[in-house]
Amino acid sequence: MDIKQYVSDKARKAKTASRALANISTEIKNNALFKMAAGLEKESARLIAENQKDLAAADQKGLSKAMIDRLTLNPERVKAMADGLREVAALPDPVGEVLRMWRRPNGMEVGRMRVPIGLIGIIYESRPNVTADSAALRLKSGNASRNAHASRVQPGVSSFG
Repeated sequence: MDIKQYVSDKARKAKTASRALANISTEIKNNALFKMAAGLEKESARLIAENQKDLAAADQKGLSKAMIDRLTLNPERVKAMADGLREVAALPDPVGEVLRMWRRPNGMEVGRMRVPIGLIGIIYESRPNVTADSAALRLKSGNASRNAHASRVQPGVSSFG
């Protein structure tokens, strides 16, 4: 499968997921974020072990020390990722918030409401924390996407993104 077909296939699947995500309750979203955080902490040792493989490959490819540092996971970074998921769960749900209402000259009431975009594509490098951060923000805002990086390693995160 070539890259164009691969991306198209992932986008099609994410678009299907976006329809379901757009309508889930705040409670379900927040519970999912808390479970994702718990999953990261529970699987911390496995994540760090898998990350060691990424670091070895990065070193072999001659990546800079700065890139390798950004790629590196350790217990503190995994905890920070889990804490970030919990912080997003604590935020107010933006979906359905009415930002402004006004009446047109003909008497019709018009408003501006926050709704999910639907599908978001994210491409990034050397930052495993971006997978958790972007998944949290997409889930809270009722959007779906596919990350073009290491989401396959992070438990609970890729199943929502």
